[in-house]
Amino acid sequence: MKRSKLVLKSLLLATAVAISGAAMAQVEVGVRAGVNLSNLTIKDADGKTVNGAKLTPGFNAGLTFDIPVADEFYIQPGALFSMKGAKLEKNAHEYFNSDAYSPADAGDYTRLNTYNLEVPVNFIFKPAAGNGNLLIGAGPYFSYALGGKFKRVTNSYGTESGKLEFANDYNDFGDDPGKMTFGKRADVGANLLFGYEFANRFSVQLNGQLGLTNLEPKSDGRKPDEVLKNNNFGLSIGYKF
Repeated sequence: MKRSKLVLKSLLLATAVAISGAAMAQVEVGVRAGVNLSNLTIKDADGKTVNGAKLTPGFNAGLTFDIPVADEFYIQPGALFSMKGAKLEKNAHEYFNSDAYSPADAGDYTRLNTYNLEVPVNFIFKPAAGNGNLLIGAGPYFSYALGGKFKRVTNSYGTESGKLEFANDYNDFGDDPGKMTFGKRADVGANLLFGYEFANRFSVQLNGQLGLTNLEPKSDGRKPDEVLKNNNFGLSIGYKF
């Protein structure tokens, strides 16, 4: 009996290895790069949207891995470097700068940029269309801010720049005047994509992202009433090896 179980386990293990090996042999590795137009959704403690956050350009670049799971269906994890942020004017500027740097007029602004390591995991449908394939996909993404910078322009103080500071609780932020408090590093959200893959293995796609994590830090361990979330869309090109 023990010998039969051992043989069965060995066969199952061999089958699993063979299946995984066959699947990995079919994995298509690709490179992708493009432009982002990102923004921040900001709400105050009363749940009202804070106006004045505008789109700001950035970029993304990295690797993708197309793993076939069924005819025309793929799982596509990736590893990307992604630049996000927003341009803050008026009320949105004051949300991050409640001190003497409140803007004197609409000409004042603060531009924020975060530099993120991002892991999307998309479920892709690739139906044939012409000489290539349509790309229709959706899935979650996981992101971690490696760092960030800000540039503040005011009539009263001129132009200033420095690093963004990240923390999960306001008590954990420092008091360095050259840094600007931002929010949490970790973000989880949802991806949508639509594009076309040509017969020569080049592709082009539109990407959309909706951040689901509230990046607003806690205060003394208390869950925040305010809301700070990423949102992003862009255009990218890719190539499969």
